[in-house]
Amino acid sequence: MIYDSILSCVGNTPTVKLKKLFPLQEHTVLAKLEMLNPGGSIKDRPAKFMVEQGMKRGEITPYSHIIESSSGNLAIALAMICQQHSLPFTAVVDPKISPTNLKLLEIYGANIVQVTKKDENNGYLATRIDTVKRLVKETPNAVWINQYANPDNWRSHYYGEAEEIVNSIGSNIDYLVVGASTSGTLMGVARRLKETNPNLKVIAVDIKGSVLFGGHSGPRELPGIGASRVPELLDASEVDEVIYVDDYESALACRQLVKEESIFAGGSSGSAIAAIKKLLPHIPKHSVVLTLFADRGDRYLDLVYDQAWFDMVKQRHLSTPSLQSIV
Repeated sequence: MIYDSILSCVGNTPTVKLKKLFPLQEHTVLAKLEMLNPGGSIKDRPAKFMVEQGMKRGEITPYSHIIESSSGNLAIALAMICQQHSLPFTAVVDPKISPTNLKLLEIYGANIVQVTKKDENNGYLATRIDTVKRLVKETPNAVWINQYANPDNWRSHYYGEAEEIVNSIGSNIDYLVVGASTSGTLMGVARRLKETNPNLKVIAVDIKGSVLFGGHSGPRELPGIGASRVPELLDASEVDEVIYVDDYESALACRQLVKEESIFAGGSSGSAIAAIKKLLPHIPKHSVVLTLFADRGDRYLDLVYDQAWFDMVKQRHLSTPSLQSIV
């Protein structure tokens, strides 16, 4: 098949069984490989959908300047999408952006504004958003995509990978395990799958130090999971259980994923695997568990796959109390 452009290649990602990581036949664990989207992550879907829906509504014109707060995959995806639509794009990032992501943004031609001041939750999200609001006022024809509150974020996942899951697997999923951040993926996929299987259990994965589900704000090293501010998109009433993991558990699971399945995935994929390991002993035998691997591991070479970083988060893990899930 010949596609019109790179944008036509977004979606239709495969789903695989994790048979070596979970060798016992008591459960089936599936992972949809969103890391195989052309921009390298699941964020290709909302970036494309939010921009194109904005264009259809006339909110984004050929003269618009797109602005968004993101230090990771959405910024990279928006840079790719905007480049194809000949739209200028400014990414507001923070000091935790990885050197790889920063370089990718530069390659895609994005304008980069980096904040340095932490917010009241000891993170950078509120500071980034304040900076976006200032830039919108100062920049002619500026449009803030606003992934945290834009309903097209969750709709992109509802009509995207969730629809693909329904078409390929149907209602044969008992547990959906998804890392939460902006909550677009969590809300969109859960809502579509619940329509097919009302008995589906939705398990959110959060990282220690995140405030999404009432946790205490604290230091977090991994991008792409957790937040220092509750996004407008999140409806916690649609979540059956929250499982907490930490940076070390996530990184360890990433390394195990490479070793056992040869899947080189990013930090939030490890978070999901760590959460599934905590979940499986407590659910009925022969359950089908589905997760999504959001991005590739090459964006975490300076974090998850760096030995000094790994040793640092391991020491922090060993010196703190064990994490509990909440219902």
